[in-house]
Amino acid sequence: MKLNLFPLGPALCALAVASCSAGTADLQDAYLEKAEATMQAIYTFYSVEENCLLRENYPFDDGYKAGYLASEEQASRPNPYSYLWPFSGTLSAAAAIMESDPSYEDTLTRRVLPGLQEYYDTVREPAAYSSYISSAPLSDRFYDDNVWLGIDFTDLYLMTESKQYLDKAELIWKFIESGMDDRLGGGIYWCEQKKGSKNTCSNAPGSVFALKLYKATGNQHYLDQGKALYEWTRNTLMDSTDFLYFDNISLTGRIQTWKFAYNSGQMIQAGALLYGITGDESYLTEARRTAESCYDYFFEEYTSEDGTSFRILKSGNTWFNAVMVRGLAELYKVDGNRTYIDAVMKSLETAWEKSRTEEGLFNDDCSGRKTNETKWLLVQGAMAEMYARMAGICAYDENRNR
Repeated sequence: MKLNLFPLGPALCALAVASCSAGTADLQDAYLEKAEATMQAIYTFYSVEENCLLRENYPFDDGYKAGYLASEEQASRPNPYSYLWPFSGTLSAAAAIMESDPSYEDTLTRRVLPGLQEYYDTVREPAAYSSYISSAPLSDRFYDDNVWLGIDFTDLYLMTESKQYLDKAELIWKFIESGMDDRLGGGIYWCEQKKGSKNTCSNAPGSVFALKLYKATGNQHYLDQGKALYEWTRNTLMDSTDFLYFDNISLTGRIQTWKFAYNSGQMIQAGALLYGITGDESYLTEARRTAESCYDYFFEEYTSEDGTSFRILKSGNTWFNAVMVRGLAELYKVDGNRTYIDAVMKSLETAWEKSRTEEGLFNDDCSGRKTNETKWLLVQGAMAEMYARMAGICAYDENRNR
């Protein structure tokens, strides 16, 4: 029996795919409703009664073993709650929703922030967010985990001008700076307890974080750091054959050549931000080159049931795609090229029709060809964020055309 948990408004029901025939305001409403419905599904299926924390997966499995931690011992512990990384996706989604619906700050303050506070570790200095709740045995602290939170808190400050968000962002930045040194010519480590590599996933968003802090404060130090991290990442981890980014470099100088959507996407965003701040065309050129390669590498051809062909996001880690979309959205606001935004919109509309389950949760594949028996929290937050991000694009278009 199909569960009718999320009554959908007229704008949502009327749109099977994003199209130019639909008004921009209608599209914004549709995407916003989808984002908020997905967040409601998260709170329906991942919540626990005793606090504002969330489960890592649905259905819940207390024997779940995370494969993305630095410590094998920590990864092997049974944990009743999500690790920080998946939980942080709900902060990103809430912040993105607030761009179009400021009233969503109520959900942010009642549900998201109290849960996030459970991960805040003041035992070790500088204070930062741990990979698991601070009331449990000490867990590793990741610089990239904290960078993502810092970006969200800075965005929240830029939206609301509420100093509590900026204060939190600047506290996080102190932790990020503690993870920098001159080995390998600069850059930020991945994990505080396992300083064996410097990764694109801490340095590219580290640049974005610093540049957003500069926009929030006007402090030249943040602009200098944003530029330095951008240059270090480009010079150290870019594949010069296609302008995409490798994953990390070890302290021995060995480069891990994996390519993930979020790494390149954050360099797109950093380049677009640097262009907007400095007016230096080279940053825009580099962002465009990487975006073009992302479109070739992280999207694929898809044919709909009516025979229409278009490109959609490849299956894989949905959150990686969501972070890439941040960069593509930033670039669109600079150069107005809709190619990548239109492909994202078609991906999300296809996912709503083909990948969304009866519970209102998503598989890790927009096309619906691949299904997941277990639904990961991070995938759900990423989908909510992307729908909200497209609502924000629609609002941007509406304001620009007035």
